[in-house]
Amino acid sequence: MRPFSAVVRLLLLHLFLSPTSALDFLFNSFTNITNATDLILINDARLDAAAIRLTNDTNQFAVGRVFYPTKIPMKPTSNSTSVTSFSTSFVFSVLPDIASSPGFGLCFVLSNSTSPPNALASQYFGLFTNATVPFVAPLLAVEFDTGQNPEFNDPNGNHIGIDLNNIESAITTPAGYYNSTGGFVPIQMRTGQNVRAWIEFDGTSLEFNVTVAPANVSRPSLPTLTYIDPKIANYVSAEMFVGFSASKTQWIEAQRVLAWSFSNTGIARDINTTNLPVFQLVSPSSSLSSSAIAGISIGCVVFVLILASAFYLYWRKKRTEGEETDDEIEDWELEYWPHRFSNEELREATGGFSTDQLLGSGGFGKVYKGTLSNGTEIAVKCVNHDSKQGLREFMAEIASMGRLQHKNLVQMRGWCRKANELMLVYDYMPNGSLNRWIFDNPKTVLGWERRRRVLADVAEGLNYLHHGWDQMVIHRDIKSSNILLDAEMRGRLGDFGLAKLYQHGEVPHTTRVVGTFGYLAPELATVAAPTAASDVYSFGVVLLEVACGRKPIEMEAAEDEEVLVDWVRKLYFRGRVGEAADPRINGEYEAAEMEIALKLGLACCHPDPQRRPNMREIVAVLVGEAASATAPAHLLSELARGDSSIGGGDGGSDDLSMEVAPPQLQQPLV
Repeated sequence: MRPFSAVVRLLLLHLFLSPTSALDFLFNSFTNITNATDLILINDARLDAAAIRLTNDTNQFAVGRVFYPTKIPMKPTSNSTSVTSFSTSFVFSVLPDIASSPGFGLCFVLSNSTSPPNALASQYFGLFTNATVPFVAPLLAVEFDTGQNPEFNDPNGNHIGIDLNNIESAITTPAGYYNSTGGFVPIQMRTGQNVRAWIEFDGTSLEFNVTVAPANVSRPSLPTLTYIDPKIANYVSAEMFVGFSASKTQWIEAQRVLAWSFSNTGIARDINTTNLPVFQLVSPSSSLSSSAIAGISIGCVVFVLILASAFYLYWRKKRTEGEETDDEIEDWELEYWPHRFSNEELREATGGFSTDQLLGSGGFGKVYKGTLSNGTEIAVKCVNHDSKQGLREFMAEIASMGRLQHKNLVQMRGWCRKANELMLVYDYMPNGSLNRWIFDNPKTVLGWERRRRVLADVAEGLNYLHHGWDQMVIHRDIKSSNILLDAEMRGRLGDFGLAKLYQHGEVPHTTRVVGTFGYLAPELATVAAPTAASDVYSFGVVLLEVACGRKPIEMEAAEDEEVLVDWVRKLYFRGRVGEAADPRINGEYEAAEMEIALKLGLACCHPDPQRRPNMREIVAVLVGEAASATAPAHLLSELARGDSSIGGGDGGSDDLSMEVAPPQLQQPLV
């Protein structure tokens, strides 16, 4: 790490050699700004007590960005390797409602667009599409991350890093600063305290120096992080917007920017931090005297002791009588997450589990619609277990899956136990399941545009389960009835009742085949252990089902058309795969586009699990950019090899050895 004075000399030298349009501004607070002239506030970003609040507490998936309205000239031309130097300083605050909830943080960003295309509102600071498809437009961010994602090699839940067109940082380091003796002092960025950040970029040496410290600490002489990369010029366009971005899921985490200084003509002007507001959770006792607090505390302790004694006597009486209370909480239940609802609360929400509120039923139990006292609509799934031991093991997995967070998964809100019955509480999906829109509503058949968007949504959700979390999740029951549509008709994968969790690289093991007939991979008939490839097979069946408008097993069809996968495969080897498309949506799609979708479905349903694409490759075809969409073309070409096992081996008149090479994919399906 270079001393601060050396960085200044390099910065000033570059400024004299490379004159640029001067840009120098200072916001000691944001009290008097207007959107149009001073700053651009996007999505959920808004003014909040002289600060800029980036996300909205009331939105489950929130994203906010703030940019300076004038673009910064970064290099003379788009192909130039000469980059403009800049210096910036700002004060930020990150305050969660619950200290143990997942963290999100915020980032300082340079982007050639104020709204990066397809950025997720719930993840990746609201800047990137997903972890498997890097952002292709110039984008450079310095993240102040308050959550840990092991799949992105985050060192901990409190670090800073530099992101170059990808959510996985090029370099990270724990948050903290070096004191006058050279000792490292950690700082927690998620306590609501005001944190000061300094970022210096030397365009001559392509060097970043990032420093963080509490706002009341003088600027340290040594930076927290230093990063030099000759390729940085590749991530910078001729002109770029500069600002901040953040996102979150349902947990409340207030991400605020309180002051900001920037200059591309020298060192950014100093910020006056003396009058900045300090944000912290409001304590009901903050206005009480110490004697009143002591009196209330003693009274509470006495009340709790009396209440605990009464509860214990009541519990002993019930136990003696051999009865069990509906909402009895055992010690082992306390370790599980997320929120535990009371039976009374769910009974009231569902109208006493009224048949009028029944959404559906299946092998695992019934599902009811409910409305909580705060107006939130929920779906309550009732699951019965034969024994408490089996219930406890089931809850352990459900608790782990409750931590899954992705916009294309149905979010679990909590649970409730009554004796051996477990009630799982999920977000309510107002548009029901996908199969309903394809098979149950002939007058309102879902169009192709929405079908393919839902397929892409589910592919992204399944890719997250397989590759995007610290454990691999095998769903084991992917089917159109388990794909739900939210208020915007976007697809979400639900029903994790059969799912299994494994460590990445662990060999799956189970002795019981589960799933739904018609969607099960053929290898499960001989090897019971599910794998990611068996999930891919089920997804392929869903893809064909959606594209063809036919169920996997059609008992009323002709004998040679009864099994959907075999029927489409035979059409493929006759060179007529396009005939498999749902006739109800004729004219809504390009023939080549439908052909690619059908071939991708067949590739997913390859009899050999080793020759199926993985979900990363499937996402690249469905939602990836043109460059990445060609990557899995070799997998589609597996179908052109004339393998009789692919064609079904019927030995009939079909020419199963004919080659039907798939077209090169010039663009994604979505």
